Amino acid sequence: MIVQNPILKGFNPDPAICRRGDDYYIAVSSFEWFPAIPVYHSRDLSHWTLHTHVINDRHLLDLRKLRSAKGIWAPCLTWSEAEGLFYVLYGVMNSMNGRYFDVDNYLVSAENIEGPWSEPVYLHSAGYDASLVHDDDGRKWVVAVDWETRDNYQGAISVVEYNAESRSLIGYPQRIWSGAFEIGAEGAHITKRNGYYYLMCAEGGTGYGHCVTMGRARNIFGPYEKDPLNPILTSATAAALHAPLIINKDSAEAFDKDYLRRACFNPDSYLQKSGHASYVENDNGEVLLVHLCARPLRPELCCPLGRETAIQRMYWSEDNWLRLSSGGNLAQEGMETGAVGGSQGAGVVEHHIQFDSAALDINLYAPRIAADCFADTATKAGYVTLRGQESLCSENNVSLLARKLTSLDTTVSSKMDFSPQVFQHSAGLVLYYDNMNYLFLQKTFDEQTASPSLYVIHLDNGLKREDHLDEIHPEQAELYLRLNIAGRKTFFSWSVDGEQYQRIGKEYATALFSDEYSRYGEFTGCFVGMACVDSLYHRAAAHFAFLHYRADESKKIS
Repeated sequence: MIVQNPILKGFNPDPAICRRGDDYYIAVSSFEWFPAIPVYHSRDLSHWTLHTHVINDRHLLDLRKLRSAKGIWAPCLTWSEAEGLFYVLYGVMNSMNGRYFDVDNYLVSAENIEGPWSEPVYLHSAGYDASLVHDDDGRKWVVAVDWETRDNYQGAISVVEYNAESRSLIGYPQRIWSGAFEIGAEGAHITKRNGYYYLMCAEGGTGYGHCVTMGRARNIFGPYEKDPLNPILTSATAAALHAPLIINKDSAEAFDKDYLRRACFNPDSYLQKSGHASYVENDNGEVLLVHLCARPLRPELCCPLGRETAIQRMYWSEDNWLRLSSGGNLAQEGMETGAVGGSQGAGVVEHHIQFDSAALDINLYAPRIAADCFADTATKAGYVTLRGQESLCSENNVSLLARKLTSLDTTVSSKMDFSPQVFQHSAGLVLYYDNMNYLFLQKTFDEQTASPSLYVIHLDNGLKREDHLDEIHPEQAELYLRLNIAGRKTFFSWSVDGEQYQRIGKEYATALFSDEYSRYGEFTGCFVGMACVDSLYHRAAAHFAFLHYRADESKKIS
């Protein structure tokens, strides 16, 4: 069977893979979204399902007032066979202002992947992309990016010992590796094999120059020998990778996106931005590596789906370095699993979310806060009720319930019961990249006509635009709302019966909702869902009967 990459479509970056017996698990970044730290599961490496979240308790994580793309970065999921415990080490990025990376790193553990997880242990704030090493002598080490803010200094990967009994670190982190190209290494994982500590890193920025490099040493503190064929995995050509990476500290922007390195785009590769990897070896000696990737619209080089996760088969060479089984170092679109069958393709995904139980669907998320702060299924039977709060521009309390967008050929629909009384009341269907870039088909109240009105709001890098094209004034009754994403084009429609739909609003470029276009955010991806706003008393409610998601995930992005 051929596995088609990416295996985790849509916003699923920075994968960390581990194995417990025949079960494979991948944890990915969640940034400002809650619940936090999604964990996917598979037994055949072909079919992956969202299995659980490490942080479901809103009392354990406060993401309010964090800017877009802050929050939880690059969780490290590991399994300790000796202890019978899963560990997750995660960092909460609080700020990148002034290019200071203010992050707090925590460690939790559990006997089962579903939890319950232990209370978080604070480790340090020395750097981001932290990971945990289980040494064969029982010791544990914390690895992280030792970020550098001083002029004329370069950051490095650091390591410090963790004392499991005192639940604290021993001494200060020591720098061990500046990367294969010495232009900034991150996303580090250390594993031990045949007496060597293997250090796997991401280099070149998490854009089109992204790549995976390795080094090894007999001692965890080094010195580390560089893999002579670095990078071992990338999407970029060798010539592009060796072009200088310029970090512009004098940029007028709060965070300059020079890390994107568009000049490294490789037109011959379907997967782009390949990097930030981790690997696992099974009992048969198979080595499986998962890595971040992206699929941009071309020639715009914008990725509305954000950074995704792919898988590659690797092997150990005779000189004990990891190599891509297909040869070379370019990330492959497909991977053979050895299972009987043909090509594994996602095809058309139909996901009909109903609200007939107290628990919300596992695929639903909210920005910065837990959904139980504003959503319930008890108020109106068969519906989810969203209590309106602040505007969708807010970085605080927003009533948005959404799922990840996994294809640029997608239709999303819902039936809404909402009776706005004043213009501060609004509810409807949303395409949301972040609080500064979204589309909102909203039903609100118009005092001039003393009636509800339905039209589109477009937030374009913080600039609010009202789109009154084909605006309607519906009765205070239920409406069907629909969002269509057809490649480069995105538009809304509405219906009174769920059968005959009429267009409303303009046609928008899908590329506007992407990492590359966003001026204030990065690293995430698009969500689609339902929202309610009451910026007056925070109590008006909208009721949604369902959220229907239909996506053709087999279509290539081009």
